[in-house]
This record gives sequence, structure tokens and C-alpha cells, in this order.
Amino acid sequence: MNTSVILTELNYKAVRSSGPGGQHVNKTLSKVEVYFSIEDSQGLSATEKELLLQRLSSRLTSENIMMLQCGETRSQHRNKTLVTTRLLQLLEENKKPKKKRKKTKPSKSAIEKRLREKKLKALKKSNRKPPKF
Repeated sequence: MNTSVILTELNYKAVRSSGPGGQHVNKTLSKVEVYFSIEDSQGLSATEKELLLQRLSSRLTSENIMMLQCGETRSQHRNKTLVTTRLLQLLEENKKPKKKRKKTKPSKSAIEKRLREKKLKALKKSNRKPPKF
């Protein structure tokens, strides 16, 4: 993944935000939306594209474009840096292959402890029953 190439491929759009700021919100375009096409990216390898398209399918539009937005702060520049770091973080996390699970067995002492506790519980419950004549 080549982040410098990906940063040049991002498309930003400023929109009116609904967050804090009073009347300032009604006049300024502080919310930032970023658009990124995974398929058309030159900064990703073919295997990374395939993996990202598969894992981020719920976040993509019908044209396979990923859109993120940020309107947390009153500053457009701060929102732009926040949304850019989120996008890069999301790409970084989802391009890594998942670790395979190693099968493990419980130890002998753990098995014995479980069986011992099971017997004690059964004995406790059987002692609560009325005696048979």
C-alpha cells in the first residue's frame, strides 16, 4: 500500500455540518466528505484491492466507492485531516490477512478440575432431595 499515491487519489467535498457552532454552522461548509475508489487506485496491489473489496463491501456504494465523512469540529481543515487518517487506518487494518486459529486442547489438570467441580455440584443437588423410603 502506497499512502502517498492514495492521498493524491482522494476526492474531498465540503458540506454544511450539523454539529456544534450555533449560527456559524448555517453559514460555513465545515463537514468534509472523502471519496475513494478502491478499484481505480494505483496505490494498492491487486491482492490488496481484492481483499479490501471483500472486507469493506458493507461500506462501499454500488459503484464500489468508499465514502467517509467527518463533522466533529468547527474547522474544515481539522475535519479533513481526521477523515483522511480514518480512511488510511481503515485501509491499513483491513488489508492485513487474518491470523489462522491454532487449535488447542485443555490441559489434564483443567479437565480434572472441571469434572471434580461437576461431581461436587451433582452431590450438592442430590443432597437437597428428600430421602427415598
